[in-house]
Amino acid sequence: MTMTDAAPTRQADRTATQPQIVHYGELIPCKTAFIDAHTPGSNQKENFTIIGGGVSESPDQHVHITDRVGFNIGAAGQPPNCRNSLHSHRTAEVFYVLKGRWRFFWGRWGDAGDVVLEEGDIFDIPTGIFRGFENVGTDYGMIMAILGGDDAGGGVIWAPQVIEDAKDHGLVLAESGKLYDTKAGQSLPEGVKPMPVLTDEELKAFPEPTPMEVVGGYVRRYADMMALAGAGAPVKVIGETGLIRDRPGFEVEFLRGGTEPEEAYALDRNEVLMVVRGHWRVDWDGGGAILAPGDTCLVPQGLRHSLAPSMSGEASLYRVTNTDDPAGATWSAA
Repeated sequence: MTMTDAAPTRQADRTATQPQIVHYGELIPCKTAFIDAHTPGSNQKENFTIIGGGVSESPDQHVHITDRVGFNIGAAGQPPNCRNSLHSHRTAEVFYVLKGRWRFFWGRWGDAGDVVLEEGDIFDIPTGIFRGFENVGTDYGMIMAILGGDDAGGGVIWAPQVIEDAKDHGLVLAESGKLYDTKAGQSLPEGVKPMPVLTDEELKAFPEPTPMEVVGGYVRRYADMMALAGAGAPVKVIGETGLIRDRPGFEVEFLRGGTEPEEAYALDRNEVLMVVRGHWRVDWDGGGAILAPGDTCLVPQGLRHSLAPSMSGEASLYRVTNTDDPAGATWSAA
């Protein structure tokens, strides 16, 4: 990415004169975000919406930054052996591991393939397939998410068995996408229908790519990106010319401490900085801040700022910017 690429089509909702920062320690979780919140094995997960509306089905979900920037930033935190149930999205869903060790799996029943990701690894999950993930580490883990589009594609599409299992544990999803907890005395309002379960015919539209197709094309390892970034420039990870050749409505770059020019720059698009390791200093006219691992920083377009590691040692981050590409499906079996 150059500093003078074509202008984006989206802007933040408000004109900002300085970055907006959400520190890791300030994140507010929602434990009732999705239909599997009561299902054993999935009932301890925490969902975070950092920028944008996200895809939560619960009115309890806290949104830290409500600006519409062309994509959403969120996170999932889970203790060991906790699983996120099989679901699909109409737009991109990209994860990178901030803490822990995670297994991602996909397919109608979750058995078409899987891959284990370590800290710093990134996965651009193909759109239109059922996917799930679980913490296979020994401690509480956290994965950070980038979701395509301002409305994240209109929500989550659940595998039929997930909806049926949830009903057995008191949670019912309305056709509108709102969640109702029958154990808390809630019920579907009159005239509101439950979310229909996908039919066998509809399920045929959800492909089941092979592990070679998915891992080879859509997973990149942290160690490899650190080595590539050592050449002296940011590494484009996701984009038309990226390590992962995808156009999901945003681009993702990987920056290693010492590779990013320290002189001030301004972009004509929205920019989100997500720190993986080390500490980074962001300076702008009239202010500055230190970013630590897990922190998220939204830099408004047009704001002149500089970015550099704030101390010696390993430092890395992902930089996300919106593009003119539509936030639609980007994968096909061809």
